[in-house]
Amino acid sequence: MDHPVCCPDRLHWRAAQARAYNLPMAKSSHEPFEVGCPCCNAVLKVDPDTKAVISHVAAVKPKMFNDFEAAAKAMREQEGRKESIFRQAVDAQKNNASLLEKKFQEAVKKAKETPDEGRPLRDFDLD
Repeated sequence: MDHPVCCPDRLHWRAAQARAYNLPMAKSSHEPFEVGCPCCNAVLKVDPDTKAVISHVAAVKPKMFNDFEAAAKAMREQEGRKESIFRQAVDAQKNNASLLEKKFQEAVKKAKETPDEGRPLRDFDLD
């Protein structure tokens, strides 16, 4: 549908037409709405006019331990696991230098054994 002849401002008429078209589909209220976060289950309140979060309610996290003794025991176990992982990382780093040296020596040996063939032949060179 083209704009009518009586409308001198084509852009004004198109904007009015778009507003009239979208008006029945839009909500009549401009009240904030709530959205649930799929990751953390928090509730966000969003303002539809500015599209900004105006409030945030964090999800309630359940208690991990029933008593203080269980929590202290878990902390001691966690410290032991951290120490073990750290020692494994240090050992891997110590062995890493010798492993890289062996790989380098193998590559040098392989490079000396294979003759240099010059530039590789490309498909473009065959034309």
